[in-house]
Amino acid sequence: MYLIFSAILPVLLVIIYIYTNDKHEKEPKRLLFYNFLFGAILSIIITTLLYIIIGIPLPLQNHTSVFEQFIKAFFVVGLTEEFSKYIIVRYYAQPREEFNEPYDGIVYSVMVSMGFAATENLMYVLQGGFGTAFLRAFTAVPAHATFAILMGFFMGKAKFSNNKAFWNLTGLFLAVLFHGSYDFFLFIDFIPGIWIGAFVSLIIGLILAKKAIKRHQFNSHFKKDR
Repeated sequence: MYLIFSAILPVLLVIIYIYTNDKHEKEPKRLLFYNFLFGAILSIIITTLLYIIIGIPLPLQNHTSVFEQFIKAFFVVGLTEEFSKYIIVRYYAQPREEFNEPYDGIVYSVMVSMGFAATENLMYVLQGGFGTAFLRAFTAVPAHATFAILMGFFMGKAKFSNNKAFWNLTGLFLAVLFHGSYDFFLFIDFIPGIWIGAFVSLIIGLILAKKAIKRHQFNSHFKKDR
């Protein structure tokens, strides 16, 4: 039970942070739970299927090839994982009438992503123990949240734009870019010290995510001084 709690705790803290920063018009808890559940189950299934499909034409086996690790980071992992979250937000959350301000893109994207992160974290922590739980609480979980905020920022913008496809795909592209960059530097750990690049990309992502939250808070349709 302690291992399960240690795996879930950082996910819950991210959810609480995003929910409390929804300052002007809270989302229905029922809908938030459904998005989390779809992220925890459906996005994992979609990701697994995409791994299998992509793995057939791309049998990446050379672990010391920078090029192969680049393909793995950006296309096998980054694209498949972020796409599996994107389609849930795009086709389940975004069309709903409750999605009625730009910040909601961040809220629902994070809920889906934290569902994914919860399942992933449980699998890693139950295998690796408390050390893995502690490490991932400060790396993988905040990384998933950051990718989701960046994607959700543009999906929130898309909801109220005449160019929905462009902004939605911009959000997906940014999430894949930062996810791929983060993983790429970790995958090429055979180059001494290169792993620092993963934390640099994460810090840049966190800074942009913080700005994204503030921007949508300021632009809320429900802001009283508007």
